[in-house]
Amino acid sequence: MMKNIIKITEIALLVVLLLVAAACHDNLDELAENKTFTGDTDYSNSSDMILPLYGAYEGFQSLEWNVFPIISVRGDDVNAGGLGDQQDFAEADKFNYNKDYWMFNSMWENVYKDILIMHSAIEQIELYAENGGDVAKANQYIAEAKTMRAFLLFQLSRVWGDVFITQSSDPTEMLVSPVATKKEVMQHISDQMDAAMESLPAVHPNRRSDIRGGITKYTALAIKALANLELENYQAVATATSEIINSGAFKLEADFYELFKLDGKLNDENVLEMQFSDFGQSAGINKGHLFAFYGPENWTPSVEGASSGWGFYEPSLKYIKFMLDRNETVRLETSVLFTDRGIDAIKSDPNYATLPSWISNTTRDGDIINDYARALFSSGKHYLPSNQLTPGRTDYGTNKNITCIRYAEILLMHAEAITLGASADGMSADEAVNIVRNRAGLTSLSGVTTDQVLEEKFAELAMEWGTRYYDLVRLNKLGELSYEGRTFSEDKIYLPYPQVQVDKLPVLKGK
Repeated sequence: MMKNIIKITEIALLVVLLLVAAACHDNLDELAENKTFTGDTDYSNSSDMILPLYGAYEGFQSLEWNVFPIISVRGDDVNAGGLGDQQDFAEADKFNYNKDYWMFNSMWENVYKDILIMHSAIEQIELYAENGGDVAKANQYIAEAKTMRAFLLFQLSRVWGDVFITQSSDPTEMLVSPVATKKEVMQHISDQMDAAMESLPAVHPNRRSDIRGGITKYTALAIKALANLELENYQAVATATSEIINSGAFKLEADFYELFKLDGKLNDENVLEMQFSDFGQSAGINKGHLFAFYGPENWTPSVEGASSGWGFYEPSLKYIKFMLDRNETVRLETSVLFTDRGIDAIKSDPNYATLPSWISNTTRDGDIINDYARALFSSGKHYLPSNQLTPGRTDYGTNKNITCIRYAEILLMHAEAITLGASADGMSADEAVNIVRNRAGLTSLSGVTTDQVLEEKFAELAMEWGTRYYDLVRLNKLGELSYEGRTFSEDKIYLPYPQVQVDKLPVLKGK
């Protein structure tokens, strides 16, 4: 699919009129945006109707590197690496927010830019349909773009609460439109997914022959479940997750460690992922994400010449001790890259003075994680072993995909909804939790409670899309976020609107 993706520029130019790019990331290699559609486009050439959809996928796949950290850093599972030039990122992790911080503004502008790309694709596809294109195929393409748009809007609303629900590709709408409440946004997403799923193929994404790994009915159902989780409409969650589970289209990857490596690309466990590729070539085109942000700043890779990371994303001591208390092995090994200094920090607590022998600063693939000043640990879920890099490629993590939604999360949402009063068709809460636990080598539970499901989500989904943070906020377990010297309060749930946007968009003033 990546070979077919085209570049779009028209919408990027429109967005620049309203949104100013952050200068701090000018030195980074960024994917191109969009292809120009002009008045010369022949909309009666129905064979080209898929081109705007390729543009939508390109926009979705080219997630700016600074978006994920802002979404995910505030939970008690992960800390911002200290020391360095991103002090406001470290302060955000401590719930001290600078409304002028460039990363806040960059996330806002870039995610809205991608949302407008989705709208542009929809409008272009509609023009092809109006000029004789296959209506059923057009409806599917539009549904795919709407589903990607929904995922992006979902992330914006979890971070800021009340945000704009855009209606077209015209960015100037935001100059006059009101912001919608978070509840309105989540209901809008749920409704959009209800409409979209009827036009989407009911297959696993990796079974699609036209766009392998593309959007399917189950992607829309998963996003509907996520939105209704935020709405605390647990029956709607259970209904959506039941349909995914009963489809039989998904299964957990047997090897949790390899799930986050090359074997995880287009895996049967993945419901939605952002795809990247170097096309197996040592040089030339490389569609990659900047995983260096999450990697260790100092390492001795098993493949000489492989680049290290930046050290800005660190699993918390709280998470590591939680996992040790549960006798976790593969999930802890997978999620955390240990330094010797980090191991000493764990052992400085008398309760953890003796650690399992497998805990080491050398990964099972032979990469040695050396001490560095910025952090004690690095995220293993963002790590690609140097021996899995395409020969000739050296960038940290390049060729690795970003998993957005996994079947394990579907199972755990399903279980949580049932423990919170929902009824479900088919799988019980116990069964759903135990499938996840058994993959991790843990014994089965019976009569699972909401707290046990949350603990399982903590263990399984750490460092993935801020799931832990948003769970604690939703269920009013705010005390968990006051840890390792941090103090959290209800007024810190949402980030402040970026001052750059407040200055441009009058409706944000006073919010």
